[in-house]
Amino acid sequence: MFETIEAALAACREKGLPLWRLFLEDDCRDRGVTAEASLKQMQTLWTRMKESGDSYDGALRSKSGLSGGDGAKMAAYIQKEDSLSNGLIGEIIAQALQMGESNACMRRIVAAPTAGSCGVLPALLLPLYRRKLADDRQVIEALYTAAGFGQVVATRATIAGAEGGCQAEVGTASAMAAAALVTQQGGTPEMAAHALAMALKNLLGLVCDPVAGLVEVPCVKRNVIGAVNAFSAAQMALAGIESRIPADEVIDAMADIGTLLPSCLRETGQGGLAATRTGCDIARELHAKP
Repeated sequence: MFETIEAALAACREKGLPLWRLFLEDDCRDRGVTAEASLKQMQTLWTRMKESGDSYDGALRSKSGLSGGDGAKMAAYIQKEDSLSNGLIGEIIAQALQMGESNACMRRIVAAPTAGSCGVLPALLLPLYRRKLADDRQVIEALYTAAGFGQVVATRATIAGAEGGCQAEVGTASAMAAAALVTQQGGTPEMAAHALAMALKNLLGLVCDPVAGLVEVPCVKRNVIGAVNAFSAAQMALAGIESRIPADEVIDAMADIGTLLPSCLRETGQGGLAATRTGCDIARELHAKP
């Protein structure tokens, strides 16, 4: 298990391995499994992710009534010829909404790295796969990069909103997705690290303020921001743009910021948007229901 991004990059250079293969071998050592078993499990996760995306139902609504249907609205909107988002970006937005809504509606999703941030990674990978811009093998390799870098973030900082705010959930998911996209597009390990750093930097300080304590508002739409942010960071890294602050230092900064956040901004539903007049009204209405 790698405790720093730099250690992973150094191991890639020393062994002459791509990131995904490095993290595959690390998984085998950590869990005591064969490469075949590791690959089979990752394939299962990818299969479940595809099933979750394909089974979205725009007619479903969450028990609270706060979520559902927006993914279908976005999917319909991007079909219009005059829509500015009728290409890949539009599909990314729609998929992020759909996966977030599926989570709120208690459908099966893949936590990546958490349930609240489950829409970010598939929002990038599923549209590419459907457009035949990525095959199963490429996606699985990208998922290893996402998992390996995500493990570093979890080790050095946190991926829990209750501990570090939404920067730790959607922020980490966005960083993982950015690195995954770089891998899928044939970028170097160093490019993947820069993508992670840029994606995470953009979401530093993002608070966790779920209205009524539910992982719905603003969580679902924040998955969209995380996905589009990841796409942008990956494209910059692939263009040769580098983060001035190394990835490990960005992760450490996220950890420090999370510690500084007051408890009301760390998933308690007591601050931020949850404390607005409308947020409080929604909470009262939901809590008053039998």
